[in-house]
Amino acid sequence: MKILVADDSKAMRSIVIRTLRQAGYSGHKVIEAENGAQALELAKDEEPDLIVSDWNMPEMNGLEFLKALRAAGMDTPFGFVTTEASPEMRALADENGAAFLITKPFTAEDFQKHFDEYL
Repeated sequence: MKILVADDSKAMRSIVIRTLRQAGYSGHKVIEAENGAQALELAKDEEPDLIVSDWNMPEMNGLEFLKALRAAGMDTPFGFVTTEASPEMRALADENGAAFLITKPFTAEDFQKHFDEYL
């Protein structure tokens, strides 16, 4: 199983990956991207089983990434891990096919709650 983690902060990608391990997903291959454009290319090449993306990133933000992924016909489960979670953002995430939106700071239990049905 492969998990694609997209975040422009290397430190945050490391925290997400560490939390994945703490949540019991240490046996999965993790692929990292530093922006939505890079993540889209990796998603096409690597065909991950789950995508975890930040919302605010340069070059292509998380919502643009999700829209481009769906436009390419890919239905990979996709969720946001972001600091912002306004009702409008949650609605946009839902409308565009996101499976979940987890707010930072997060816990291993948050990941388990949302990831267990996909991994």
